[in-house]
Amino acid sequence: MLILACGAREEDQSLSTKESETDSILAWAKTSRNTSISKEEREKWLTKAYDAALISKNDSLKSRYFSRISLSYLKLEDSAAFRKTNDMAMELAKKIGDSIGHAETHWDLGIFFRGNSIQDSAYYHYQEAQKIYSKNNDDFLSARLLYNMAVVQADVKDYTGSEITTIRAIELLKPLDKFRELYNCYNNLGSITKELKEYEKAIEFYEIALGYLVRLPQSGNLRLNALNNLGVVNQEKGEHKKAIPYFEEVLSADSLLQKRPDLYARSLANLAYNKFKHGAFDRKVIENQFKSALNIRDSIGDIKGLSVSNYNLADYYLYYGDTLTALSYAKKAKETSKVINNNKRLLEVLKLYPSLDPKNAATYTQEYIALNDSLQMEERKTRNKFARIRFETDEFIAQNQLLARQRQLWIGIAMGLVLLAGSIFIIIYQRIKNQRLKFDQQQQESNQEIFDLMLSQKKKVEEGKQQEQKRISEELHDGILGQMNGIRMMLLGLNKKTDDAAVSQRLEVIGKLQDVQEEVRSISHELNYASYQKIHNFINSIQDLIKSIGDAAQMAYEFDYDEELDWDELNGDLKINIYRIVQESLQNCVKHAMAKTLSLRFGAEEKLLKVEIIDDGAGFDMRKGKRGIGLKNITSRVHKLQGTWDIKSKIGAGTTVTVLVPFERQQIVPEAPEEQQPALEKA
Repeated sequence: MLILACGAREEDQSLSTKESETDSILAWAKTSRNTSISKEEREKWLTKAYDAALISKNDSLKSRYFSRISLSYLKLEDSAAFRKTNDMAMELAKKIGDSIGHAETHWDLGIFFRGNSIQDSAYYHYQEAQKIYSKNNDDFLSARLLYNMAVVQADVKDYTGSEITTIRAIELLKPLDKFRELYNCYNNLGSITKELKEYEKAIEFYEIALGYLVRLPQSGNLRLNALNNLGVVNQEKGEHKKAIPYFEEVLSADSLLQKRPDLYARSLANLAYNKFKHGAFDRKVIENQFKSALNIRDSIGDIKGLSVSNYNLADYYLYYGDTLTALSYAKKAKETSKVINNNKRLLEVLKLYPSLDPKNAATYTQEYIALNDSLQMEERKTRNKFARIRFETDEFIAQNQLLARQRQLWIGIAMGLVLLAGSIFIIIYQRIKNQRLKFDQQQQESNQEIFDLMLSQKKKVEEGKQQEQKRISEELHDGILGQMNGIRMMLLGLNKKTDDAAVSQRLEVIGKLQDVQEEVRSISHELNYASYQKIHNFINSIQDLIKSIGDAAQMAYEFDYDEELDWDELNGDLKINIYRIVQESLQNCVKHAMAKTLSLRFGAEEKLLKVEIIDDGAGFDMRKGKRGIGLKNITSRVHKLQGTWDIKSKIGAGTTVTVLVPFERQQIVPEAPEEQQPALEKA
């Protein structure tokens, strides 16, 4: 019987929904994949689509038709019809140069061979499809094929190869934010490391897989599978008490028995096994749970699960000394393991037999050794086939490259003179270009020097303005205002005169002098205050940077800074390096952390300038994280400024970058206004 493997391809992505609905042949093929109707009805619709495709005159459409039809036969588990239509689809795809159709036929063949446990052929066809998608720069489908290849490698215990292939898939998937596929990849890494008995790494990979599930809108069953996997890792570590809560959480899922009886039975059997091994639970409860799992698996025809349940019961009864019952279940486990070719389970049963039947222990031991040796040899042969497939592929590529070089050589000889002239031209052009590049580099360095000089000159000009404004302010205040006060005092002395004209004249002059005094004081204070007003060019540059990056990444952001600090008075080298540090950190928030919210803070603590960049992104494990070139650049810039920096992060809890650098505080404090002179009283 043909079994569909994981990683099966979806409906044809190259045809629009409208096109597939209006094309009768594609519609019939799609109807044949509707599992809600009977198998006979599905076969009838598929036969109708096949007959119509045969008489189609358009080879391009015909290739698509047979690709769809072969996929339908694959899902109907009709091996002969599948191979026939798949061959027709492949020949047509080759004929018309349809690379996508060619890749799809290889993909379907990979599924077919893996379902029939022909792992080397499955790997070969997955690889052929992957090469086509890679050549077409389709990273998503290329990554999915790499994942399928990795799963096949894991099936034959080529764990190192599977790990390498899975990591290649992850590198393609991460920039695409394909969370379900990333979950599959990390789940596979967890399974691989579990088989290698690297349990801590396995738990880490399973937890990363769970982290990606949080970002999926519907991930209930996948989450339950991941929890079951975490329980199994702890079980194999021998930490049975730690494993029990995982299985209990899975079993507590709503209506799990009705929706996923296979997962319910698996988790129930695992729960009973860990309770049995832990030894702190009621024996009768454990026995009932083992038998309940066995009955559920029997009712749904889960042969693989039956082999596990029978083995568990054999182990259970052996432990309590009921060897007769244990032997009965061991025989059933052996039979079911042989039916599904589950050699791993068969080895475990044979390992149990000497304790159940000591008289024939030698026979069972020999059978165990023979089976184990044959399996190891078969796995070695399969891994060698994989290596040979990769080698032959590389050799074929090398031969093509050699032929291409030879062809280029003959063309080079025939066109020698023309190419010689062209080469001379290119060399001259390259030299001119290099000189221009050197000139541009020198010009850039000169521009930087000019920029620094302009900053310095601007600072000096501003200082001159401030000094001049202060000088004028002092002149107005100490000179003119002093004279006005003297005149006022003289006029006050004339108040002794009592004639009406003198009194009237004195009052008028005093009033005017008071107006002049207030006007001079107002001008003085305005000039003195205006000298300290600044245009914050550095702050504007930072605001433009965070706005451009935040808007492009659709990320909410906020920027707070100490308004009492004169940021434009900072050293030019300090400002440039702080700008680059912030720029690199913001890019990391978008590229790696995938943050939704960002906070940037500028402040000062005594003689230290403090910069904080806080995001709510994915975070990372600081114990496992590797320092990339971006973080190295930040370290270099901070050291150049004789400062320190720190990064704090946790998976799922975001990242905080803190930078502290020394600086000379030049805080602008406006001069306090002069004490108000008392108003003159009228005589």
